[in-house]
Amino acid sequence: MKTLVIMPTFNEALSLGFSIAALRKENLPVDLLIVDDNSPDGTGEIAESYANQNTFVLHRKSKQGLGFAYLDGFDWARARGYDTVVEMDADGSHLASDLQKILIALGNADLAIGSRWVNGGAVQNWPAHRKAISKIGNLYARTILGTGINDMTSGFRAFKLSFLNQLDLSGVAARGYAFQVEMALRVSRAGGAIVEVPITFVEREHGVSKMTTAIVLEALWLVTKWGIYKSA
Repeated sequence: MKTLVIMPTFNEALSLGFSIAALRKENLPVDLLIVDDNSPDGTGEIAESYANQNTFVLHRKSKQGLGFAYLDGFDWARARGYDTVVEMDADGSHLASDLQKILIALGNADLAIGSRWVNGGAVQNWPAHRKAISKIGNLYARTILGTGINDMTSGFRAFKLSFLNQLDLSGVAARGYAFQVEMALRVSRAGGAIVEVPITFVEREHGVSKMTTAIVLEALWLVTKWGIYKSA
């Protein structure tokens, strides 16, 4: 399968190079698309320095949110004939060594999620309260949405583009991390096959997390709405 890894970036100048090097060290036959939202710290320029025959850069004019970055990445992949798209953070929290097993699992699924909260999954360098928030949030999401997915908020995942092409993504509402929940929900409600693969998530060593109170509240509101009205 022709595979594209999509890495959205905003102010990841300290992490991007390490993430690219880690991905290429795995020597997997994948291309990489960096989607930069005009980062003021020069991430876009750093990304361009890595551009070659299998690493590409998509520059957007302003910060428009994680969800729209991935949707633009999906469109970019679709126009160039890719079969598989992978969502992967640029901050080093997603281990490139876990990517191959996610791609293998996708062979029998439409969506393969790298999960922290299944047997064999792990989180490194998070305090207990942050683990609790993630576990409780995922429990709430899978309960109210009825998906049975243990880690709906995981941002390390792979889709078969042929299945995504069957979905109407024009109405995607989530801009922040709720995008991950919304996409998993849309695949589930469309009858897609979903598999979870245990991964190790490592808290970033460089830069600042993009998680804000506004993003958390957006996710809470949208998940509750999707659960009540059965639409996403």
